[in-house]
Amino acid sequence: MLQFNSTYFIWTIILLIIEILIALYLHDPIIRPYGGDFLVVILIYCFVKSFVKISNFKAAIGVLIFSYAVEILQYFKIVKILGLQHSNIANIIIGTSFAWADLLAYTLGIAFVLGVEQIKRSSNQQ
Repeated sequence: MLQFNSTYFIWTIILLIIEILIALYLHDPIIRPYGGDFLVVILIYCFVKSFVKISNFKAAIGVLIFSYAVEILQYFKIVKILGLQHSNIANIIIGTSFAWADLLAYTLGIAFVLGVEQIKRSSNQQ
């Protein structure tokens, strides 16, 4: 079940760098909150696929459920419950505020992943 995939790992690194750049340098009302959420599920998907041999669909659904769970934990103020409210890293990674739009961004990100994987599969069959 464990198997290293260098292509997904390279995409993980690229997406991580993009996410860091967005967090550090973009303070706009669209790309940072929604583009970042769209990309983070793709980042997590690529990370999972870098090390685990799993179907695209299972990986995508697992990442989506995980992302929804983190967002729901934000609703319940998990960072404060854990006593990490003064940790900048915890606030950035876990997040501090629930938003329905984030769930939409996660869903669209996973839909994008599945679309790209379908296109890849179709082009490999030709």
